[in-house]
Amino acid sequence: MYEYSFRKIEVKKWTVGVKEDYYHIIDDYASQGWRLVQIFAPPLVSRGAPFYELIFERKLENHDE
Repeated sequence: MYEYSFRKIEVKKWTVGVKEDYYHIIDDYASQGWRLVQIFAPPLVSRGAPFYELIFERKLENHDE
């Protein structure tokens, strides 16, 4: 069995780039045993700030499949 963690990263408005350095986020999660599964980027809409969502998974310890 696996557990999942989701990390939302907002994209800067009116400029190119993201507000956080996702390379460090991925490294931090990996050092805790998480594996990057997907980077989700929903379509841009006129409402709300654009964002990416990093999806991580790791196997639950002491749990038989």
